[in-house]
Amino acid sequence: MKRLAILHLGNNNFTGELPSSLKNCRILRKLDLGGNKLTGTIPAWIGTHLTNLVVLSLRFDSFHESIPTTICHLTDIHVMDLSRNNISGKIPRCLNNLTSLVQNDGPTFLKFSPTLVFVGEPSDDDDNALVQWKGQDAEYKRLRNLKGIDLSSNKLVGTIPHTFSDLRVLDFINLSRNHLTGNIISSIGKLDTLEWLDSSRNQLSGEIPNGLANLHFLSVLDLSYNNLMGKIPLRTLDSSSYNGNNQLCGDPLARCPPDPSVTDHGKVPLFGKVDDWSGARVVTV
Repeated sequence: MKRLAILHLGNNNFTGELPSSLKNCRILRKLDLGGNKLTGTIPAWIGTHLTNLVVLSLRFDSFHESIPTTICHLTDIHVMDLSRNNISGKIPRCLNNLTSLVQNDGPTFLKFSPTLVFVGEPSDDDDNALVQWKGQDAEYKRLRNLKGIDLSSNKLVGTIPHTFSDLRVLDFINLSRNHLTGNIISSIGKLDTLEWLDSSRNQLSGEIPNGLANLHFLSVLDLSYNNLMGKIPLRTLDSSSYNGNNQLCGDPLARCPPDPSVTDHGKVPLFGKVDDWSGARVVTV
C-alpha cells in the first residue's frame, strides 16, 4: 500500500519561524505544525513548492500578517486550517483556484459523512489530522471524505469573498472570531454539501440570504454576535445561532412585526384621491 508523505510535528513547543528548508519537501501530502509556538508570516513558498498538499494545519500558533495569495496554488488541498493565530488582512479572493474544493466527484445525494474519531478515542490510522468539527476537536480519516476551511480566531478584515460560492464541495467553513464586515454572500446557497457554517463574532451586516434554506446537509449554523437584521429564512432548533443580532426576527426568535405597507388582507393599500368614477365598472362574482 502506498504511504502518504506526512510531516506531523503538532502539539510540541517549537518556536521561531518555519525553516525555508521545508520547501524542499515537495512530495508532502500532509503538513501539520499546529499547537506549537511558531511565529513569523505564513511563507509564500508553501503555495509555490508544496503543491501536493492535501492537508495544511497551522492552527494554534502565532503566525501574523496576511495570508499569502500563493496559498491558492494548493489545488489538491482538502483541509486548510489556519485558525487561532494572529493573521490579519483580507481573505484571498483567489480561493476558487483550489480546484479540489470546487469540483464535485458525484451527485450530492451520494454524499457520505466523514469518518471522525473524537479526541480521547483510540486511533491507529496514520492518515489522520486534528480539526475542529462542529465545535469539537476531532481527528478525521479518509482525506477524500472531509473538505473544509478554518480561518477562525484571527484578525481578518474586509468582506467574505464571493469566490467562496465556487467551493461547491466544502463540508465546513469556519470564519468565526474575526473582524469581517459586509454581508453574508447571497450565493452561499450554492454550497450544496455544506454541513457546518460558523461566521459568528464578526461585524457582518444585512439580511441572512434566503439561499441558506436550500442547504439540505446544513446541521450546524452559528451566525451569533454580528449585526444581522431582518427575517430568518430557515428553520433551526437552536436560537443561540442568532444571539447578539438584535434586529433579527422570526422562528426561533420573536415573531417579526407586520409590514406596515401591507394590509390585513395581504394587499398593498392605495393612496391618493379618485375624483372621477365615470369609467369604473363593478364585477360581481
